Amino acid sequence: MSRVAVVITCYNYGAYLPRAIESALGQTHEDLEIVVVNDGSTDDTGMAASRYLVDPRVSVVALANGGQARAKNAGLRATKAEYVAFLDADDAWEPSKLEKQLPLFEDPAVGVVYSRMRFVDPDGRPCAHPPRELPPFRGDALRPLLRDNFVPFSSAVARRECFQESGLFDESLPMAIDWDLWLRFSLRYRFDYVDEPLVAYRLGHSGQMSKDLLRRQACCDRIFARFVAAHAERINRADLRRARAHTYNSRGYFFRRRDPAASLRYYGLSLRENPFQWKAIKGATLTARGLVRWGKRTND
Repeated sequence: MSRVAVVITCYNYGAYLPRAIESALGQTHEDLEIVVVNDGSTDDTGMAASRYLVDPRVSVVALANGGQARAKNAGLRATKAEYVAFLDADDAWEPSKLEKQLPLFEDPAVGVVYSRMRFVDPDGRPCAHPPRELPPFRGDALRPLLRDNFVPFSSAVARRECFQESGLFDESLPMAIDWDLWLRFSLRYRFDYVDEPLVAYRLGHSGQMSKDLLRRQACCDRIFARFVAAHAERINRADLRRARAHTYNSRGYFFRRRDPAASLRYYGLSLRENPFQWKAIKGATLTARGLVRWGKRTND
């Protein structure tokens, strides 16, 4: 049986942490080493984690607050197992998650295995209006990863050798550290997935980093530009233009009601990269019509 290291990092999510730890301890695949990294929390995270030290598979690493990348790297360094699974403190696993994922590593070319997820509210109930889940992809993941990070972080299991070959999390990045990691891994390894929702992903609670979308966009731009510059020989120019067009189109949609001028600017950038995009043309048209209607109301 292959041992799996489970890295759970936590910053002020003490209220959710027990559910995460229990979902790891409740795995049907029992050969685990679970490290909980307390990233300088000011709530009851330390107390919540310490209750599980009675299980020899659980250990706790306490740090001064230094950010998610540093915390995850500390968790990686504190474990030795052949496979590493990540679980955010506010998420939870289905009991058979690891058991269903590990057989996919029988292909030596596969470096990362993930799964689908289901969305829950702060109380753990199914979301009434869940967001759209990105379609999963298996195989050579470089091209689709340039467009989107389709790997739910709390669903991912990776070979330890991936980190040895491609490096750990980039501690200079405040956000999107997983996308940066998967891009680097995709240069050497294939990706695979279990087509089942094996992770409960919690939405809507205070402090969730994914809410800060403008900072995330800026961070993603930095990651993308740096990766393309470092690996230009691996990236087809047409794929690069399609990826940029997709990103700009998504931002055009995001800003449509928040900032119509920014929305039109992004739709224009998208069409410059790929002029034959029906979604971008339609989005720009709807945004422009909205501005015209707003202008008429203002002048009346």
